[in-house]
Amino acid sequence: MTEVVAALIWDGNKFMICQRPAHKARGLLWEFVGGKVEPGETKEQALIRECREELAVTLDVGEVFMDVTHAYPDLTVHLTLFHASIREGVPQRLEHNDIRWITASEVDQYAFCPADEEILRRIRETCPDGFLG
Repeated sequence: MTEVVAALIWDGNKFMICQRPAHKARGLLWEFVGGKVEPGETKEQALIRECREELAVTLDVGEVFMDVTHAYPDLTVHLTLFHASIREGVPQRLEHNDIRWITASEVDQYAFCPADEEILRRIRETCPDGFLG
């Protein structure tokens, strides 16, 4: 099983989603920024590193929002989604095709990676119109 971390980053009543590059697995689907935990890293360290690499920002990592396990045809992931905030920097598209800030009510307008579906359901139920904190 592959350990993966991701960030639920809020700006007011909107949260950040990122569109995967076309050439990668699950290309052009939307997801939360993050990536794989490398050997020797904590989940928090991995999330800080991934956001620096993918967005050129420094994060403050908060509590775990939710974790899920999902089996894709090519791998099984255990995804831990953390509350996070940007401490420094403005998000840049270093690896993603696009970056958007959306409200919970706009989720259905985007095609997300299947591993995120359960998380998105919880976001819609918990905070239909605004910040979850």
